Amino acid sequence: MNEVTEQTVQCPYCGQNIDLLVDLSVPQQTYIEDCQVCCRPIIINVAVDLYGSIDLNVTNENE
Repeated sequence: MNEVTEQTVQCPYCGQNIDLLVDLSVPQQTYIEDCQVCCRPIIINVAVDLYGSIDLNVTNENE
């Protein structure tokens, strides 16, 4: 199984679609990545279950 996958999400600030690389080897993670369009910090919450299903949630830092 590939341990990194690309996911497309919508920036909570500017609304543009951006691509994120998600590390599937870490079951739960929270990190901050800047939007590739507007450069504002996005909080990224990722949960990966035993079957490799990804639950990805992005929020701005004020939520």
